[in-house]
This record gives sequence, structure tokens and C-alpha cells, in this order.
Amino acid sequence: MPAYNAANTLKDTYHDIPFDIVDDVIVVDDASIDNTAEIARSIGIKHVIRHEKNTGYGGNQKTCYDMALKLNADIVIMLHPDYQYTPKLIPSIAYLIANDLFPVVLGSRILGKGALKGGMPIYKYIFNRFLTLFQNVLIGEKLSEYHTGYRAFSKEVLSNINYQANSDDFVFDNQMLSQILYAGYEIAEITCPTKYFTGASSINFRRSSIYGLGVLKTSFCHFFQKKKIWKYKIYQKPNRQNE
Repeated sequence: MPAYNAANTLKDTYHDIPFDIVDDVIVVDDASIDNTAEIARSIGIKHVIRHEKNTGYGGNQKTCYDMALKLNADIVIMLHPDYQYTPKLIPSIAYLIANDLFPVVLGSRILGKGALKGGMPIYKYIFNRFLTLFQNVLIGEKLSEYHTGYRAFSKEVLSNINYQANSDDFVFDNQMLSQILYAGYEIAEITCPTKYFTGASSINFRRSSIYGLGVLKTSFCHFFQKKKIWKYKIYQKPNRQNE
């Protein structure tokens, strides 16, 4: 769980996790100004890491995945601790990976009516649909969305993509999916209800615009890399021994 100022929602998220199939929980507190890390420890989470300086959403995830690989996790699920995505989907998501059906699973807010029904702002919904269409055309896929924060990976996928080369900002998520698709892995999607409310993490219009430009750039990079027009560092194989 990549956390930033999640003190008010972490406990609710944690208590909905199905621990009959979940072995370990990792919380990385990205220099929150509240007591996120303290609450994480108080509710019994063993693996709590606190960044002394804010590294950004992408930088937070890098620490999460490094720790998951260190723990030798077979399936790694990223769940936001802001209670926007329901942990109750974890068994269904994990099943697809555990049974070798797909190595990557996304919880899609767009399949069904989860996004608008859950309160996604209209401008974000429109941006989501436009960016997803643009990406599908350039990348050659048919995903319903590339922008969900609910995602799961097999150990093989995390070991074989160079996520450390990605941005430390929000576009990290998009770069990661681009790497996964470029490497030839298939991605499954599962309908996911979502909730937008006061206290749930959400970036403002300015940050959303910057993210959108980053998404467009990533899509072009993927296209140029695939066509062998240009080579980009994020698509190189990782060297975990030197990280």
C-alpha cells in the first residue's frame, strides 16, 4: 500500500483485506504529515517503511515493489490505503494470477458503471476515456482504462520490467503498463467499484493535466520503441543486482 496522509482511511482499508489468502501487507509512508506510519504499526502491519523525504507516487511504489520482491512474494497487489478501491476484490484478482490465467490484473473503474456511479468527476472521466482511446490506438491494445490504481502482478512480471527507470510522479503507473505490454505480457481486467469522497486521494486539475501530457509522451515512446525508431531506457531489462 503506497500511502500518503492516509491516517483516516488506512484502518478501514486494512480491515477489509481477506487475510485467508494474504500473507503480508506492506505500507510505505511517503513522508506523510499525519500519523499514517504509526497507525499502520498499531493495527499490526509488520512491514512499515517511512520515507524521510517525499519521493512522489512513483517513488513510493518503487519501494513497495522492492520490498515485495525482497519478501519473495508470488503475487503482488497494489491497493491504495485511501479506501477508494475495495479490498474485497483481492481473491478474484489473485485467482487469475495464481491459476496462470494472466500475469497482470487491473481493477477497472470503466467496465460497468463504477466510475461515474462512484463519483468520479466528469472531467476526469472524459480525460480517462480520451487518453485510453489514444493509448489503445498507439500501443495496439484494447484495455478499458490505463489509469486505475488497483493492479496486481506476478513475481515474474515485477522481476522482468525495469520499473526503477520510471518517473517518480503519477505517470509511473502508465509507464509500468507500457513496459508490461511491450514485454509481451497479457493484462486482464475486472470490474471494480470505486468511491470518491472527502479524504480519498485525488489529484487536482493541474496535476491531472501534467499527468495527461505524460501519458501522451509514454504512448509515443511505446510506439517509437515498438517500431524500432528510437530506444528508451524504461524498456531495457532490469539489473536487480545493481539496484
